[in-house]
Amino acid sequence: MDKDIYVLGIESSCDETSAAVVKNGREILSNIINSQIKIHENYGGVVPEIASRCHTEVINQVVKQALEQANMSINDIDVICPTYGPGLVGALLVGVSYAKGLSFAANKPLLGVNHIEGHIAANYITHKQLTPPFLCLIISGGHTHLVKVEDYTKFEILGKTRDDAIGEAFDKVARVVGLGYPGGPKVDNLAKEGKNIIDLPTTHIDNMDFSFSGIKTAVINLNHKNPNINKADLCLSFEKTATDMLETNILKAIKKTQIKKIVLAGGVSSNFYIRKRLDELAEKEELEMYYPELKLCTDNAAMIASAGYYNFINKNKSDLKLNAVPNLKL
Repeated sequence: MDKDIYVLGIESSCDETSAAVVKNGREILSNIINSQIKIHENYGGVVPEIASRCHTEVINQVVKQALEQANMSINDIDVICPTYGPGLVGALLVGVSYAKGLSFAANKPLLGVNHIEGHIAANYITHKQLTPPFLCLIISGGHTHLVKVEDYTKFEILGKTRDDAIGEAFDKVARVVGLGYPGGPKVDNLAKEGKNIIDLPTTHIDNMDFSFSGIKTAVINLNHKNPNINKADLCLSFEKTATDMLETNILKAIKKTQIKKIVLAGGVSSNFYIRKRLDELAEKEELEMYYPELKLCTDNAAMIASAGYYNFINKNKSDLKLNAVPNLKL
């Protein structure tokens, strides 16, 4: 494509209000993130009504900052891409409604983006040379998907969680052992001091689906029956068993597809222990392993803009009837 394409991404699916300008799907010109973590810490998790209100209060300023940092006006933007699902419906509606208003006022194309596609696309920004096909393991607070990425906008889901997402399990384990919210990074840090000496159940499923409710319940029961149990040991044993399940399904997917290029995506892909284990797997099985840089693992608008770019050049578009779809599938 001769002409550079500038995408304004808007992300408001959960508790981050973010806007970004990305050039040609790979180059970040700005990526402003307003996090609500401090607010939701008081409640031990995200409160949807509070999240929506916070998005409403800051979204205009966040978009303005993103354009200013990119040294652009809305007239320089080629397409406006909000996340329209999956996520919290009230939170999504703030971003979608704002993007629709901006699209109408500025007479710019509108294109709704799937949040899960955004997580995959974060890797295109970090790894400029990365191209499909590849296998992508999406691990976050709301999702655990093993996906064959056939092309930039073509996906085949090989497996997904039947109950809790892995990030949800991390948060519940953190709450049980008294670490608070957000749980993932706190479990990961405490696990560094622990020993893998506690047996936890692994859920075996014939296909490539995942299940984390059994291991989560086992941790809750152990902690309840033995209040003095070593919390660091419990955290490391949980991480080890959960990672075993991820590894098992990655190997199944490689066997089925013969693809040895593995990409990680989503908030849990920043986990130190999981990265270390998958690096060891890559060395043993001679795999190519890719992770997004840490600041692109969690929710942000740059990844949404990148996914939006690939949809835009594939002639996809939305109209002003675009609505939030909280349970949107990939």
